[in-house]
Parts: sequence; C-alpha cells; structure tokens
Amino acid sequence: MKGVKKQHLPVKVCIVCQKPFTWRKKWEKVWAEVKYCSERCRKTKSSA
Repeated sequence: MKGVKKQHLPVKVCIVCQKPFTWRKKWEKVWAEVKYCSERCRKTKSSA
C-alpha cells in the first residue's frame, strides 16, 4: 500500500456496528481476515 493516498485506501464495513473503516498498516498482512473496526466490536461480536 506504499504510495497510496489516504482517500484511496481499501474500506470495509464492520459486521457489528455497520460503520465503514479503512485499511491500517498493522492489518497489512491480515486484511482479508479483518472483520471488526475495533477491539470493542470484536469483543461484542456475540451480540450481533
């Protein structure tokens, strides 16, 4: 993702809160598996 402008980063929708979130450097190797926008949503996944 080097050299990509912020407005052109990939976006996903969180399966818990239904809000869009963008790609982050820390998710570079696991972007395909990322489902939640935050740790809070990941912990409350059972309620969704």
